[in-house]
Parts: sequence; structure tokens; C-alpha cells
Amino acid sequence: MRPADLLTYKQEGRPIAVLTAWDALSAALVEEAGADAILVGDSLAMVVLGHATTLPVTLEEMVLHTRAVGRGLQRPAGQQPLIITDLPFLSYQCGLDEAMAAAGQVLKNSPAAAVKLEGGEPETLAVVDRLVRSGIPVMGHLGLTPQSVHRLGYRRQANDPIAQERLRRMARDLEAAGCFSLVLEHVPAELAASLSQELRIPVIGIGAGEHCDGQVRVTADLLGLTAKQPPFCPPLLQGRSLCVDALKGWVGALQSSQDAQTTNPTAPAAPHY
Repeated sequence: MRPADLLTYKQEGRPIAVLTAWDALSAALVEEAGADAILVGDSLAMVVLGHATTLPVTLEEMVLHTRAVGRGLQRPAGQQPLIITDLPFLSYQCGLDEAMAAAGQVLKNSPAAAVKLEGGEPETLAVVDRLVRSGIPVMGHLGLTPQSVHRLGYRRQANDPIAQERLRRMARDLEAAGCFSLVLEHVPAELAASLSQELRIPVIGIGAGEHCDGQVRVTADLLGLTAKQPPFCPPLLQGRSLCVDALKGWVGALQSSQDAQTTNPTAPAAPHY
């Protein structure tokens, strides 16, 4: 998969499925599930590293996890999902040269074929233009942008006409700057649907209704592994409870076996694997 393939999918009316991964195991599951693209999102700061927000994750950690994701893929190279890696907070906001170096480090040192960055302000548009002109594919991200959590919170964005027109303008600007696709997160469904029709590039929704060109989800949320679910992503199964119950069963069986050995030394011991 290459970024241009997503545009072909949009032109053909084929929904685009994007899932996150953060290591070899999650990547293998996502690939086997048939995802078109894998996003190594900075959400791994919260899902994997235990941070309260996405802000603390470093560029080096994003590269490390992207390399692990690449090692988890099993299909031949030409049949693997597209890997897109988030540029973390302050890796691209401090100047064009720094942004270029950060994106280049991702593509040089990992199997990622594209990067994603948040926002549509003039400074961000300049970064997108610089990266694209240098041959680096860029996915945009508007709406709820987690790197701006201290300013925006985790609330739904673009709820009034003025904010919606501003977001619409930024979406058009990102397309003009060269983004190959755009993530819209936690915005009104009507706005996302109209932008999907208006823009030539694919619009990938998350909490933005069902009428986008594709959908992206945090895999841990879909599997019910996170302690707190986002309102727009009900879990497909109660993965956290299933895992805990299974592990409790193993621990309980081991302890029961030990107790039996203590009271009856001739009792058979539990098998060890």
C-alpha cells in the first residue's frame, strides 16, 4: 500500500479501514484483520506508556514503536498495509528544518511510508508544503487534535457555524498544501460528510459520523482494553475483563495447586508451561 492507493479507493467508493498498532503483536492482529493502513499513533503514549495525554511521547519512541510494528507484519512487502506514523508534539512545531529532520528520521529509520501531523494553521501548512515538496507523504488531522488538549480538551469540535467554516477552510488549505488524506476527529457528522464530498483527498473519520471516505480507530478501544472508552468508540468486546478473568483463573489454579501440595504432598502438581 502507498498513499496514492487511498485516493484510488476513494475514487472507487471503497471504504478505507485504518487501525492503530504500537508493537509487533498489535500489528500482526491488525494486518490479519485486513486493515488498509496502520496508524502508529501518538495515542500509544496513553495506551501503552501510561501517560495521561499524548504530549510526553518522544520522536525516538515513535520510531521505536514503528519499527516494532513493521516487524509484526507477515504479508509480502507488496501486500502489507500502509504504515503512517504520528509526528509527536514539538517535533514539527518549532520550525521547518526541525520538522523536516523529524519526518526524515521517521522515514529513514522505520518502515513508515508517511507521517501525520495535527492542525491547519499557517505554520502547519508551511510544514506540510516543505515535507511534501521533499517527497514525504503527509496525512492531516483536524477537529479534536489531542496535542492541543490543554486548549481544546477532549470535547467535540466545530459545533457552531463560525468554527465549522474555519475548519472547512483549513481542510481545503491542507489539501492544497499537498496532504494525501485528512483525519477528522470528533466533529459533527454533517460537516464531515460534506467535506468528504468537497475534497478530492480521502477524509478519514473518527467520531465524525459514518459518511466519510473511511474510518480510523484506536485498536485498544475497539477491543475494550482501555480503562476509559471515548464516547464515539463503543468496544466490540470487553477485552479488558476477558483478559483479567482468564489470568485470574490461571493464578487461582496455580495457588490452589500449591495449597493442595502443602496439605497433601502426594497430590499431583499443576503443569508448568
